[in-house]
Parts: sequence; C-alpha cells; structure tokens
Amino acid sequence: MINKLVEKIKNTNAPIVVGLDPMLKYIPEQIQNRAFEEYGETLKGAGEAIWQYNKGIVDAVYDLIPAVKPQIAMYEQFGIEGMIAYQKTVDYCKEKDLVVIGDIKRGDIGSTSEAYAVGHLGRAKVGSSHLSGFGEDFATVNPYLGSDGVKPFIDVCREEKKGIFVLVKTSNPSSGEFQDRLIDGRPLYELVGEKVAQWGEEAMGDSYSYVGAVVGATYPEMGAVLRKIMPKAYILVPGYGAQGGKGADLLPFFNEDGLGAIVNSSRGIIAAYQQEKYAQFGAANYADASRQAVLDMIDDISTALGTK
Repeated sequence: MINKLVEKIKNTNAPIVVGLDPMLKYIPEQIQNRAFEEYGETLKGAGEAIWQYNKGIVDAVYDLIPAVKPQIAMYEQFGIEGMIAYQKTVDYCKEKDLVVIGDIKRGDIGSTSEAYAVGHLGRAKVGSSHLSGFGEDFATVNPYLGSDGVKPFIDVCREEKKGIFVLVKTSNPSSGEFQDRLIDGRPLYELVGEKVAQWGEEAMGDSYSYVGAVVGATYPEMGAVLRKIMPKAYILVPGYGAQGGKGADLLPFFNEDGLGAIVNSSRGIIAAYQQEKYAQFGAANYADASRQAVLDMIDDISTALGTK
C-alpha cells in the first residue's frame, strides 16, 4: 500500500491528505435538517448527516488528492451510528480509489494490539473464513508502550501489504511535555524516530517502508532532524493550515526527490466554507469551497517545493 500511496502522490502532484474529521458544527444546516427529518434528532440522524457531508466532500475532491484520513473519534462520539458512518466513509473512499489512513492512534500490547491491528488493517478469522473489519489501508499508532504495541501492527502490515504511521513528534503545543524530554542528552522524539527506522527495515516497499511517522508541521526544525533519522519512512505531517503550518514550513519533511511526506489538512478543507476566504461559496456549496481549498493547498505546497 505504501507503493500505491507514493504512486498516487506522483500522479496527482499533490502530497496531500484530507482529514475527514466531521463535527456537527461544520455540517451545513440543509444536510442536518434532511437527516433529522428522516431520523429525528437522534444518534442515527447525526450519523446520517456526517455520512452525507463526507460524501459531498469526497465527490468534490477525490480527483485532486491521493488520500483521506478519517479521525475515528469524531465518529465514535455518536456511538454505533457514528461508526456506521465511519465504515460507509471508508468504503466510499476506497470505491473512489483513495488511500484511506485510519486515524485511530491505537497503542496497547499483546493480544489487544493484535486485535486492533486485525480489526483495522487485517482480517479476522471467523470459522473457516477470514474477513476484513474496517478495511483501512494505513492506521496511526501510539508507540508509548514500546515494541510490544507496534510489532503486531507491523506483522499485519507485512501480511496485508498495508502500513502504519507511528506518532513521533505531534503538532499540539503540549507535545514537548514528554516528547522533548532529554534522555542521555537526546530528545525522546529522536529515539522514537530511530525505532521507527529500525521497525521499518522489517517491512519495506519498493522505496519506502510500510512503517511511517507522524511529525507535526508546526516543528519544521525537528522535522529536518527526523527526516535524516528516518530516510525510508514516509512522514505524515499534521498541523498545516488551521494549526498554523504553511507551505514554506514543509520543506524539511520532504526528500530531495519531492517525496517522503504527505501533509494533512482537516477543518481547513472540510469546513472551508466557514472561512472568510471562501465565504462566497456559502453553505449550499460547501463542497465546492472544499475543492477550492484543496487547489489552494496544492498551489501553496507546490510553490514551496518548486514543483509547480
């Protein structure tokens, strides 16, 4: 799957992943009203509104981008009905030939980690059958519990030719409380980056590993260090746009070939119509606003990388 992701990035010239992180406050009233008329102001109504909202955005942008990244918490808050919307979203994106990165941030050990890996990336044994659960192509993984929590994912990735992105240096302001702590004179995130590189040697695609890393756009100087530590790891870069990252901040995350990183934007794209810059589209044309936001993001990154 890492080979497919790289190929789609080359074909679209857009190292971009759209974060499908829906909240009801982002969803235009006309979509909410239709869902609530059918199912009431219920969890099922919320799930239907989320699904229809996501579908509109995907229809508007799928030809421009290589990948999407649904954040599972935004669906879990609505219980089973939210998870049905999550599954519908994953399935629909795969129908559109998009690479799906499940932003699940799982981190546990032993059989529990194996169950997470099987549920999201692998296939569960049911009698004589092996059946896919959620069916994402990649998943985000929290490495805090060490190799015991990561290796079950790597095992499934090797079996299924799928991938993971390990949290290394996250974009949030308080990430340094733990990630920047010095251990033997070196910040923890560097040591985690070294482990990612080691894990990645066990699961290589053609040019890049199935084991990638999450490094926030808000820390470009750290990204430069980690890019050297993890030369074969694809870097998922959150923090663009709404969190302050700009195209010019992204250069350290990429290799000289213009590959090696994929940049996430969530509410900056899916709620673009609520921004002053795209207000002319209005709520009725929210998906068109999202498309324009993607085009602007592609232009910003291409200009910074010199690939325009």
